[in-house]
Amino acid sequence: VQLGDRVAPLFFQGWLSGAPRPELLGTALGGPIDGTLQESMLLSEQGVVRVPAHLTDAEVASLPCAGLTAWRALVVEGRLKAGDTVLVQGTGGVSIFALQFARAHGARVIVTSSSDEKLERARALGADFLVNYARTAEWSRPVLDYTNGQGVDHIIEVGGANTLAESLKAVRLGGHISLIGVLSGYTQALSIPEIFRTNARLQGITVGNRDHFEDMCRALAANAIHPVVDQTFPLDDARAAFRLMERGGHFGKIVVSI
Repeated sequence: VQLGDRVAPLFFQGWLSGAPRPELLGTALGGPIDGTLQESMLLSEQGVVRVPAHLTDAEVASLPCAGLTAWRALVVEGRLKAGDTVLVQGTGGVSIFALQFARAHGARVIVTSSSDEKLERARALGADFLVNYARTAEWSRPVLDYTNGQGVDHIIEVGGANTLAESLKAVRLGGHISLIGVLSGYTQALSIPEIFRTNARLQGITVGNRDHFEDMCRALAANAIHPVVDQTFPLDDARAAFRLMERGGHFGKIVVSI
């Protein structure tokens, strides 16, 4: 990077390339290192990435964590390709990024949500099939019907305890489940033979490295993708931003303007 470049920070300041290692994941902003809810930051030149010129600052702010998590889950680890079917749970930041990246790669996308309004917004972004899990608790059934009994290639699993069992029913033989969130809880009894049956790959995803970030930025620029920013709050009202997230009222990302 050069003086004057417009950049975003890496989530893991020390993870530049290659596989994750404990000492690299110990360099997280908002963990061992102070986070980004501050007016000024001092970071290593190695810990930042140049960002696409077509994005606003608010849009750029969503890239280091939510955007990169979705990118690594689908493109890096999932090896997403045209014609695949991707299921995303909910309409939060990671899931909406996954919807956008999947569509850019020529994949079909299934979205689950408890809100019909949010499902319609997802349709407007290119979702192919919608499931309201508040009305259909066993949402794997309509998903299997939609995929002619085959199941989906990729699942963005952000629910955790109350959704993983359904994900195992909805994934195709040899499919990929990215374990990202635990919104419905941390622990759940699972049928281990179900994992054998599906031959599925369950993989934990913790954001990504600088190489992944740079690849993602090239894709965003080439496809003119704009991250979805739901609401923006001033720093003085940051508590309201957290309350909105707590009640799940957002679609895409919440921004605090400093």
